[in-house]
Amino acid sequence: MDEFLAALAGTLRDVLPIVLILGFFQLGVLRRPLANPRRVFAGLVYVLLGLTLFLIGLEQALFPVGRLMAAQLTDPVFLGTVGMDVDWSKYLWVYAFAFAVGFATTIAEPALIAVTLKANTLSGGALSAWGLRIAVALGVGVGITLGVFRIVIGAPIHWFIITGYVLVVAQTLRAPKLIVPLAYDSGGVTTSTVTVPLVAALGLGLAESVPGRSPLIDGFGLIAFASLFPMISVLGYAMLADWWLRRKDQGGENQKQ
Repeated sequence: MDEFLAALAGTLRDVLPIVLILGFFQLGVLRRPLANPRRVFAGLVYVLLGLTLFLIGLEQALFPVGRLMAAQLTDPVFLGTVGMDVDWSKYLWVYAFAFAVGFATTIAEPALIAVTLKANTLSGGALSAWGLRIAVALGVGVGITLGVFRIVIGAPIHWFIITGYVLVVAQTLRAPKLIVPLAYDSGGVTTSTVTVPLVAALGLGLAESVPGRSPLIDGFGLIAFASLFPMISVLGYAMLADWWLRRKDQGGENQKQ
């Protein structure tokens, strides 16, 4: 109970500035009362309780499990390695775990669900909510897998990030204009409440377990991969869908002729 009350007090302290800002603009600037004050108050209580329980769950389950799995999957006994030699090919189960964690946490990400549902509604169903979620989740899975590979081999992170953004710029010039802003937002919504704790725990645990790696230098950076690669995957998804539609239209015109 003491831990719950401490987490609740911390959550209230973090949420209070947001509530004050919204209240100031609603009542002080717009000078309009809230349409449903009871509903808003009840929703605020739900947010406080939900965030409190979520933070407690992170500390007690998700973060420790992420680091524990990284430590177990990189155990020399499990890998069959000896000494300080690091062979990237022996970490295949680590790559598989990284992809699975990235994909699963992104599919369950509340921020991503909200964005894809809005995109589906505003596009009149032209953009599939599930299609976008899967495209983003694949991007996160691939990105985290590549980030884990970087930690294992000890390569500099900037070459991966620079190459990725060059690819994003090239895709932006070719992708349908409708999808570009949404693709850029997809990189941000993936780094939220569900994905970040597990991915950060995986990176730190991996850097602590792989011989010759520093948690401070090598342990961080997976979040950057989780933000970058969804943009690549969503832009690629849009380009593939656009190509398929143009090919289908051309096929229909050829049949008419």
